Amino acid sequence: VRVLNMTFLEAKDHAESFAMVETGKADAFAMDDVLLYGFRANTKTPSDYAVVGDMLTVEPYAIMLSKDDPEFKRLVDRAMTNIILDYDAEKLYKKWFQQPIPPHNAKLDIPMSFLLRDSFKYPSDKVAD
Repeated sequence: VRVLNMTFLEAKDHAESFAMVETGKADAFAMDDVLLYGFRANTKTPSDYAVVGDMLTVEPYAIMLSKDDPEFKRLVDRAMTNIILDYDAEKLYKKWFQQPIPPHNAKLDIPMSFLLRDSFKYPSDKVAD
């Protein structure tokens, strides 16, 4: 086992954490990949930064709605299933995560994970614990 000589630093929020990397006060910042890609896209020199390494966790996203409105849930389920099965989900992903985003044309350039791509094969309303 390789032993790393590391010092962990604390920051008040994600912006301060990224600023510590930008200013050389920290060498790295571990966080959800989408947030890291967002900070990289919005810095003046995105090419100076890379999001690297294996995923540390898998965190499914979900839609929260009132549990007292089953008709609305069925509507949302149908709409999401249609978006996924008609390949619109992949188009939307490319639009918002791989193309320049107005108004500043920041480009996140986040590759779609194999887990997300696989989840489109079998749309479900179940969320893992």
